[in-house]
Amino acid sequence: MKKLTIALSLFAAITSQQTLAQSSDPTIMTINGVPVSRSEFEYSYNKNNGEGVIDKLSVDEYVTLFVNYKLKVAAALDAKLDTLSSFRQEYAMYRDQQVKPTMVTDAEVLTEARQMYDRTKAMIGSRGLIRPAHILLKLSTKATAQQQDKIKQRIDSVYSALQAGADFAEMAKKISDDGGSAARGGELPWIAPSQTLKEFEDVAYSLAPGEMSKPFLSPIGYHIVLMKERKQLEPFDSLKQNIVASLERRGIRNDIADMKLRRKVNESAGKLTAEQVMQQQSDSLAATDNGLKYLFQEYHDGLLLYEISSREVWDKASQDEAALKAWFDTHKKNYAWKEPRYKGIAYHVKTKADVKAVKKCVKSLPFDQWTEALRTTFNPDSVIRIRVEKGIFKPGDNATIDKMVFKQNVSAMSDANYPIDAVFGKKVKRPDDYTDVRQQVVEDLQDYLEKEWVEDLRRRYQVEVNKEVLKTVNKHL
Repeated sequence: MKKLTIALSLFAAITSQQTLAQSSDPTIMTINGVPVSRSEFEYSYNKNNGEGVIDKLSVDEYVTLFVNYKLKVAAALDAKLDTLSSFRQEYAMYRDQQVKPTMVTDAEVLTEARQMYDRTKAMIGSRGLIRPAHILLKLSTKATAQQQDKIKQRIDSVYSALQAGADFAEMAKKISDDGGSAARGGELPWIAPSQTLKEFEDVAYSLAPGEMSKPFLSPIGYHIVLMKERKQLEPFDSLKQNIVASLERRGIRNDIADMKLRRKVNESAGKLTAEQVMQQQSDSLAATDNGLKYLFQEYHDGLLLYEISSREVWDKASQDEAALKAWFDTHKKNYAWKEPRYKGIAYHVKTKADVKAVKKCVKSLPFDQWTEALRTTFNPDSVIRIRVEKGIFKPGDNATIDKMVFKQNVSAMSDANYPIDAVFGKKVKRPDDYTDVRQQVVEDLQDYLEKEWVEDLRRRYQVEVNKEVLKTVNKHL
């Protein structure tokens, strides 16, 4: 009896916790049988109605957008777009950008920094670091004996001047063939052993601070070296911050994550793939961090939304020329202009003969073929014979057309290389066909297809919104 009492008490405690958990994040809506929690809706609402948003929506207004979004995702899932390899690869890339940094601790980065420091210190050894300045007179390996003698005489002359008191930095700026260091008075960055030419290193490491070498030859020419400073590598703690920053810039966290990922795959003895390991890591993070959970969901649903919208609306409208023509023919009055336009070209040529030649080239061609005809006739290669602006212009769009067609008192900028301005085309009161206002027709057809699609989705999928829970958005503790 006592055991039964304890068991019932335990069951009551568990169910009480479950009820509390459910009530702390209740279902705000159900779309196609899939529940949406209040926290997910809040995440989306707050992200899209933050401080930087100009046209903020009320919660009720946002519900419509959110439901339409989820309906499109449901349609994409029904179309199995989430099984496409392109979708999986792109989603995995987005997900891994968030997951990989969490697989690496600061301590692991610090360990890498320490190992880099130890390797560098071992490479430098007791010889330490040097910061020399040098003057270089370049000498080609193919130089003749006469050329070699000339450069040798010149470097000896420079050395004599330096010995006589000439300023090393000024001499380097004036005559050194190493442009980068010459601008700094010949100064080079800190150098470690085995980082430069052996001939240069042997001489430089033999010098004490303030000491100058005699001219010597390396594979690139003659040098004179002045030793500025020498030192041993600083303690790790004094360099730690810079080393870590350098490793971070080089993507050390991603490298460590990849290494740990390979290790987990290998340790599974063929039971796990890299993708499965990353998904496990993602699921583990999402279970404890709602922000990441909904970010993953946002990536997932956003990619599906883009793909399904392209198929159902964007590409369907922009690529179906017959549909665009039919839409324009049915809605011509929507595309009437308040003032005439000029359908043609403003062009600029070098000779009067080309003024007539341009007109002759295009006058018998459809408007959409003018650009290619002009290019192949007048500008077929790197020699540009004419300059052309083609389009359907209203006053204010083009200074040449404003002046020559609309007879406005404007100053058109002339090009000295193409001094003769001309126009060819015609004034039109309304668009001839949909190609004259193609972009506007595409946008209008897309809007229509979008509206029709959403209405169809709302007929196909059941949507239930809990109004009481909706009232608590951003108002619960």
